[in-house]
Amino acid sequence: MKTTLLKSEDYARSPWKNGGGIFTDIADAHRAESVKDWDSLLWRFATTPIVAPGPFSHMPGIDRLQMVVGGRGLVLKSPTEEFDEREPFTTVRFTGELEIVTRLEEGPVEVVNLMGRRGAVALELEALKEPGERRLSARTHLIYAARGDCTIRLEGTDFSISHENTLKVELTGASTLALVSGLAVLGSIQIVG
Repeated sequence: MKTTLLKSEDYARSPWKNGGGIFTDIADAHRAESVKDWDSLLWRFATTPIVAPGPFSHMPGIDRLQMVVGGRGLVLKSPTEEFDEREPFTTVRFTGELEIVTRLEEGPVEVVNLMGRRGAVALELEALKEPGERRLSARTHLIYAARGDCTIRLEGTDFSISHENTLKVELTGASTLALVSGLAVLGSIQIVG
């Protein structure tokens, strides 16, 4: 097991692909020996504010998971379906090809995004709201302190994560994660191709 604390003051800020806003890049991976751009992206874990209704960036070949961590009332609309994120810490999954426009029913929101190249990675995103244990498989896990500080326990060691910081955990075998206190978002990434 390898753990790395990612501190919020070290996160990079970058424009959305469509230029409509700014996201905070917490962690990402790109194809080896490639220029770090949208075309070489394998996966990205990021936060972003959505302060006004508008279109999402077009991202062919990218699968996206998202959840609201601040504010409430977000709905994503595509020509064929609607993704309901009105309640915070609800995960939605959609493809980067979908034409999506946001609707804000109760003002601006802050969201966590986990996105990955289809066929290259498998992604999971969930909220850790109640103390308790869960099994983690061998892959990369990101534990983001979404609302205030939180404490987790991994293999008998407690890790305190300050608000908006992230613990990156790289596992080569299965392990057990326990949320001791607070609230966190768990993003999990497995390279598959």
